[in-house]
Amino acid sequence: MTIRLQHPVGAAGSRISGLGHFRPDTVVTNDDLSQIMDTDDEWIRSRVGIAQRHFAGTDDTVVSMGARASAKAIAEAGVAPTDIDTVIVATCSQDSQVPHAATQIAGALGIHAPGSFDINAACAGFCYGIAAADQAIRAGSSCTVLVVGSEKLTAWTNPTDRATAIIFADGAGAAVVTKADVPEIGPVVWGCDEKNIEAIRVVGRHGTFHQEGQTVFRWATTVIGPVAIRAAEAAGVALADIDVLATHQANLRIIDAVAKKIIAAGARPDIKVARDIITSGNTSSASIPMALDRMRDAGEISSGQVVLAVAFGAGLTYAGQVFLCP
Repeated sequence: MTIRLQHPVGAAGSRISGLGHFRPDTVVTNDDLSQIMDTDDEWIRSRVGIAQRHFAGTDDTVVSMGARASAKAIAEAGVAPTDIDTVIVATCSQDSQVPHAATQIAGALGIHAPGSFDINAACAGFCYGIAAADQAIRAGSSCTVLVVGSEKLTAWTNPTDRATAIIFADGAGAAVVTKADVPEIGPVVWGCDEKNIEAIRVVGRHGTFHQEGQTVFRWATTVIGPVAIRAAEAAGVALADIDVLATHQANLRIIDAVAKKIIAAGARPDIKVARDIITSGNTSSASIPMALDRMRDAGEISSGQVVLAVAFGAGLTYAGQVFLCP
């Protein structure tokens, strides 16, 4: 006898229906860092473009920050917590891997019995999470998905290491992904470079971040521009139609180098480029949703505009996709 397994009928596509972000209250300037290490404001700005960053307080955790960002995204999407059937959390800085953050955030928000899991693609995690949400909805496994990027990187950073302590910060960003009759999230272009797997690493259970800055800089300025271009091609969108470029907020020089390549390849010179790193620092998987939500708050971008998102991080992993701004 032949057994035929059935699958639910999925949606034609998905869309981001709401965004939210959370930045901790504690602001740390470059002058503050100069009091504990050999650095100064000019040195930091010239190398990574950061003026200040936000550090988590004693009570701020990956879960609490993620829940606060998520509550804003859920409110904007106009859905109830009980409508959410899947929770995906991208993080590489959870204090304990068990229990995972997704179920804890769901519990804090009153989301009952969702499918829940964490992913660790480091700074590329949010783009991976959006891709997983889109695919789950189109496959019929999910209807309403909460995707969260939340990081407490300062808990994993040596505060006197000039290579990392000037860069990393804390915060969270979240998106609600729902069904759409016409796709508003394009296909993901993702991958990794196993040759540089050790370029960003934490050694041992109690280790802190180590980064080979020049290796990462050269790799990102070479590889990420073409990945972004491929993501636009996969979505069938001309670069000239892209309104917003949102890269992972790793380094202002990397952001500007990627933007220059995108413009040279056909994007409009007036494309809006996310540069939230200047005041938020590098928040890993939280950086893209945080940057986009803050750009909306500032009136720099608006609903319906075409966003090209591309992220990269430890692994070295990368991912990019096109979607419409909620």
